[in-house]
Amino acid sequence: MGRRISATALILWVSSGFAQSVAPQAATPLSKYDAFEVATVKPVDVDAKAGRMFRMDGTHRWVATNFTLQALIALAYDLNPRTISGGPGWMEEQHFNIEAVTPGDIAPIRLEQMQMLRALLVERFGLKFHRQEKEFSIYSLTMAKGGPKLKAAAKPDDLPQIFGVVFPDKIQVPARSVTMDDFVAMLQRATLDRPTINQTGLAGKFDFDLEWAQDESQYGGQLPKAPDDAQSPPLFTAVQEQLGLKLEATRGMVSAMIVDQAQKPSPN
Repeated sequence: MGRRISATALILWVSSGFAQSVAPQAATPLSKYDAFEVATVKPVDVDAKAGRMFRMDGTHRWVATNFTLQALIALAYDLNPRTISGGPGWMEEQHFNIEAVTPGDIAPIRLEQMQMLRALLVERFGLKFHRQEKEFSIYSLTMAKGGPKLKAAAKPDDLPQIFGVVFPDKIQVPARSVTMDDFVAMLQRATLDRPTINQTGLAGKFDFDLEWAQDESQYGGQLPKAPDDAQSPPLFTAVQEQLGLKLEATRGMVSAMIVDQAQKPSPN
């Protein structure tokens, strides 16, 4: 799943930068997913070409590549990186690879994976934090003039699925059985450079497809800008034209995370 931009489409499994094919699912995680059975955490040199990704490799192997601790926190807690502060300076500089073994007889869903990652951050990185309401520059997702252009989910009982397929000149996001909160979580965690809030007032689950030409402000600057002659519109235009929604820059209160303590993990 390492990222290489070519003419061939690539699915990016997003963290604080990219999306996993199965997005946040409802329901409380099962207790058997309280923690990984075993995990290896290794510091690595920065490799921009490798990109940053996480995934389930089979039923029991969870892998995260090229993550800083800040990016791991953003992934685990569905946060925009800008809302994370405090902690040691290396938290945004040192990169790590993680390989872990998951319990159970089936592959854990994303929510369960994140529950185990949160436990790993406490156990291996000694993470301690507190939350605080702070004002940030944010994006607000609202309904555009004319109303939404969304279809009710064909299979609303299915788990939400939302992921990015990256081409050199565009990004496609097929979304199935997702709520607006699911969509906003992906935007703020993976795509946009600001915290994002859902103010659409739309309830229920939806199926939709979104396509746009990316720029350098998205995905943490890890993707090159689409060519100037790209046929797809910019993201904000695409959201309005294709979904009947609107992303507006504003300011608002967000539950930020202040890191009180973090330590480099001991060698495996």
